[in-house]
Amino acid sequence: MEKYTKIKSIGEGAFGKALLVRDKSNGQQYVVKEIQMLRMKAKEREDARKEVSVLAQLHHPNIVRYRESFEEKGYLHIVMDFCEKGDLYHKISSQRGILFPEDQVMDWFVQISLAIKYVHDRKILHRDIKTQNIFLTASGLVQLGDFGIAKVLGSTVELARTCIGTPYYLSPEICENRPYNNKSDVWSLGCVLYEIATLKHAFEAGNMKNLVLKIIRGSYPPISPKYSYDLRGLIAKLFKRTPKDRPSVNSVLKMPFVQRRVPKFLTDEQIADEFSHTIMHGHKLGHKVRAAPSPSPASRPPSANRPPSANRPPS
Repeated sequence: MEKYTKIKSIGEGAFGKALLVRDKSNGQQYVVKEIQMLRMKAKEREDARKEVSVLAQLHHPNIVRYRESFEEKGYLHIVMDFCEKGDLYHKISSQRGILFPEDQVMDWFVQISLAIKYVHDRKILHRDIKTQNIFLTASGLVQLGDFGIAKVLGSTVELARTCIGTPYYLSPEICENRPYNNKSDVWSLGCVLYEIATLKHAFEAGNMKNLVLKIIRGSYPPISPKYSYDLRGLIAKLFKRTPKDRPSVNSVLKMPFVQRRVPKFLTDEQIADEFSHTIMHGHKLGHKVRAAPSPSPASRPPSANRPPSANRPPS
């Protein structure tokens, strides 16, 4: 940590804390996750190192950038970019009930979807997609962060059974302790889109049992008619109760009203790299993308009750 000056602590979890620091060599601000390894069991240490190996592989404009990691005095330090404008949860809270324009909703959604496509194509599940893990940069981009419980799949079709994630964003299959794959991330993406569009959670209840019942039923308050048929229909698709009925994030990005926004956020070279190939097991297989057919036709709990914002330490 000698190369960094601590500015302030910005969060604390079971195994460590997140610090805002300044690099002494260039004056840049970063977030350092400082994870105490000595108190961990061997499996937990392995998971922490796995997070680092996952983060180090990810290079995408809509994913919070990993800078470096090192172990020192019983702590694992993970250095990430600092997103100056905070997280999407606090941005939504600051609206005070004033809905975002559809262009803004869709621009954010497309960027989040591009980040999820990037990790899914590389056989990684995020497993904790929520507005507190989506960050806003000074340049106006949104970036997906906090891969603390990401799972690198041993094979593309492997199913993970671990029940993990934030309750508001849990999918029906997780609530029922059934196997899941990338489609559970897609459900969470639907929860995020709904939250951006309505400023509320799709599924809310006074206790966990009732929340689980609402999620399993899959019924949610309607979206404002201010938004287009396409947008409202997209939310309905993402909230299909059966995973196989939910679109993959690749299918979502091929929907014409989504696809046309992609060039706003990726260069021609990035689009060619991400969309003209299917990435599987580290090899790119030639596979041209075809446009899909057009898609067919409560108050928020106080922030005190919500988990702390990210660039946050692992819990």
